[in-house]
Amino acid sequence: MIIELIIAVLIGVLLGTITGLTPGIHINLISALVVAFSAKLLGYFQPIYIATALVSMAITHTFLDVLPTTFLGVADSENAISTLPSHKLLLEGKAKESIILALVGSFLGLISIIIVSPIILNLIPKFYDLIKDHVAKILIILSAIIIYQSKDKKLALTIFVLSGVLGILTFSLKTLTQPLFPMLSGLFGISALIIGMKNKITIPKQKENIKINIKKSSLLKNLSSSILASLFTSFLPGLTSSHTTAVASAINKIEDNKDYIIINNSITTISMFLSVVALYSIEKARNGVIVALSNIITISKMHIFFFASVALVAAFVSIFLTLKITSLFIKIFPKLNYRILCLLIISFICMLTSYISGFLGILVLFVSTLIGIAALLLDIERTHLMGVLILPIIFYFML
Repeated sequence: MIIELIIAVLIGVLLGTITGLTPGIHINLISALVVAFSAKLLGYFQPIYIATALVSMAITHTFLDVLPTTFLGVADSENAISTLPSHKLLLEGKAKESIILALVGSFLGLISIIIVSPIILNLIPKFYDLIKDHVAKILIILSAIIIYQSKDKKLALTIFVLSGVLGILTFSLKTLTQPLFPMLSGLFGISALIIGMKNKITIPKQKENIKINIKKSSLLKNLSSSILASLFTSFLPGLTSSHTTAVASAINKIEDNKDYIIINNSITTISMFLSVVALYSIEKARNGVIVALSNIITISKMHIFFFASVALVAAFVSIFLTLKITSLFIKIFPKLNYRILCLLIISFICMLTSYISGFLGILVLFVSTLIGIAALLLDIERTHLMGVLILPIIFYFML
């Protein structure tokens, strides 16, 4: 049984590496395929092995996806808001620093949430009971606060509403398969790649030898705020790590790019493991992986501790893989033609959209890409594009 579990973890790591490195192929897509073929899979494999592979994939994805986040979709470096901190470091030749900071955030975030899991297991149901009847109000308040913090409130509101209307219309298309795929690929993927091509980005030679100084006191504050913010937002549908980072910033002000990268990546991994805990505590599936997990196995308290072990093993392997691939990317990317690379990825996403979602998917992809491009050209934070999920959810809970 030990050998089978190790194989399951490694399969999960492999899948998480593929989804993490490949724009357009997300863990939710793999999870949907697992659900679709669950009857056949369960005929060959025990539920615990499939569940192990799913958890391993999910955790691995949160580590590996820092690579395309850092190296792809780079905006003009003069656009202070739309340029991610990881992109700023990349353009300074410090991609490795960004990735190491992300790994530190993800790994320590995972350790932290595992440590506090026994404490929060019984607190989560009580907290959820307090907020479950006020989800729409909380989402409205959080969205309003984030829009108010934007440098151009009217444009931020416009982008939020436009993406929200897109979400409402797209979800109303009952014949559209996997609606999230074309929507999110257009808003956050293709739009950024097109802007990167337009700006004729040249990736500078990257520094191999990086020295990183992180204050222990600052790290402790960042991890504490990440856990608190994740506990609050992880049970609210439609919110992303960017929203949670904004909440974390309100708890403990983010001082610089290093803090942002550590907090944002710790939140991503914390939220992923927290969703497993939530499945047991409140029987709610917060993402595609957890939906698949709930279809495969009934979670018990012992499963939480078992999956914590799986997550740790996957994390160790993921750190090793990320560092190895980073060294490869650092050597290769400055030599690549960035425009051709972006064009190839865009073509791949379009073909995948056509195959999965058909003509309607291509239409949604086109419209969502236009909205994503508008946000980047107007220098509006891409967090507001999550109106594509938040507005439909608000209407769902209000009606």
